[in-house]
Amino acid sequence: MLRAAFIIDYQNVHLTAFDVFDPRGDRHNSLIHPMQFAKRAIEERNFRQRAGHPHAELSHVIAYRGLPHVDHDWHQYPRAIDQAIQWRTDGVDVQLRDLKYTYQRGADGQPIFGANGRKVPVGRPVEKGIDVLCALACIREAARPDIDLVVLASRDTDLVPVLDELHDFHALDPQRYGRIETVSWFNTTWREEGTLSGGSLVPTAPRRIWNTNLDRACYEASLDRTDYR
Repeated sequence: MLRAAFIIDYQNVHLTAFDVFDPRGDRHNSLIHPMQFAKRAIEERNFRQRAGHPHAELSHVIAYRGLPHVDHDWHQYPRAIDQAIQWRTDGVDVQLRDLKYTYQRGADGQPIFGANGRKVPVGRPVEKGIDVLCALACIREAARPDIDLVVLASRDTDLVPVLDELHDFHALDPQRYGRIETVSWFNTTWREEGTLSGGSLVPTAPRRIWNTNLDRACYEASLDRTDYR
């Protein structure tokens, strides 16, 4: 039995689920519970393994996610905090990183301040550094003596190099480094529904690693149905 660490690029997993399974709905209805997601993904992985290949058991789950600023998104900030508290209670190591904002500037190039004395943001905030944190976590977990398998949940192609590195590390020294695998959403009825099919993150050829496709049943089992207010 392989002891598995599960690394989640949360916003990537959440928004990809929305695009693949419910693009005409509301994004908050595609909120994913990291622990439910990880457990269901490991179950699906084990079910799909060919005879003679080892099953995995979930050791722990780490989820990386951007955090809105309370001054600029006062209704999303407490919701994100409440979600993190609940997920941590459920056993997830939730790591929050402040979102990055672009601010309005005057003709003199200086930031514009609103009536509340705070800078005025423009456009949507973006995550910065989440992919790096996921990559570092993958390498750190793969090197742990009590971990045999690292499962990465993301479609961010910036993470391809970490797949390559861990594939090569494990091939050269399987006693020191665990293997790397991925999971991805995949809608088997995407043509009929007129949605995206999904797709996995893959290493650079000729490397090959195991990917587990997660269908609509896995998506439904992973949804966080808590009413966060």
